[in-house]
Amino acid sequence: MRLNLFILILLLALCFILSVTAGVSLGAAPIPFSTVWSIVGNKLHSGAFVVSWSRGQESIVWDVRFPRVVLAGLVGAGLAVTGAVLQALTRNPLADPHLLGVSSGAAFGAILALLHTGLILGLLTVPLFSFAGALLATGAVGLTMRLTRSQSADRLVLSGVAVAFVFTALGNLLIFLGDPRATNTVVFWMLGGLGLAQWQHIIYPAAVLLLSLVLLIPRSRELNALAMGDETAATLGIAVTQFRLLLFVTTALLTGVMVAFSGAIGFVGLMVPHFVRLIAGSDNVRVVPLSAIFGALILIWADIVARLIMAPEDMPIGIVTGLVGGIAFILILRQGRA
Repeated sequence: MRLNLFILILLLALCFILSVTAGVSLGAAPIPFSTVWSIVGNKLHSGAFVVSWSRGQESIVWDVRFPRVVLAGLVGAGLAVTGAVLQALTRNPLADPHLLGVSSGAAFGAILALLHTGLILGLLTVPLFSFAGALLATGAVGLTMRLTRSQSADRLVLSGVAVAFVFTALGNLLIFLGDPRATNTVVFWMLGGLGLAQWQHIIYPAAVLLLSLVLLIPRSRELNALAMGDETAATLGIAVTQFRLLLFVTTALLTGVMVAFSGAIGFVGLMVPHFVRLIAGSDNVRVVPLSAIFGALILIWADIVARLIMAPEDMPIGIVTGLVGGIAFILILRQGRA
């Protein structure tokens, strides 16, 4: 078992290195793998390699593609972990930040900051507003469940869809009332994209993802108990209400910050945990960390496809994840595994 785990970790590490390399190398102007890592090596340790590349290639690798690939990995990991936690928390295999309205709430907050308040808090304005929108949407789903006296998983999904429609409509209203000259920027959040990635911004999603993993992974066994029902979790000594609140706030924060920097990207949070459970079982001790790894890999490759399919133009990454994720989910449903 330990050998199998070691082999899996080794394979995932190799896949991750290959994916990052491909993400930085491939594009409208392809750059050889060796040149990519020579440039990165020189950036990390000046003079480590003899300069045999142009200044334009260096700018493409370090200033454009590398931060974009890193952001893709962080966002993919964050959305996948959020989906895995929400599916266990709600005991619903269809739960994900997009379907439950959390992404729509986060996008609403980002649009409000961009078009109506301005960057009143500096670079933190959009992430904080996005988090507030995600938290508001999460609370709205809970309030809808309470008002309709619903308890079933199906009703939860329906409540999430209704809340998503409301926040999408509110976001559209903000766009309609905003400055028409600035609305093109908002399309980024509506369709999803990583083209605005910059090194100075990456610290925020990286810090939030790390904090969330530190909170969630050690409590994966408690998440297993909660997935079996509140009574079972309470019997095992878990403070159910406080633990559920912690999970909702953590997933809202994770979704809000990721949406603030990537836009609303669907199907990653829904599909990746299903894929992980097919190969690793349903124990959240494995599902949560593996979802982070596979989510990062999948979104890096989705971004590569988005950059190549219409080169030199970038296709919005939300279109790629929607098409691929929708088809893959239909195949899983067809096999009766979802």
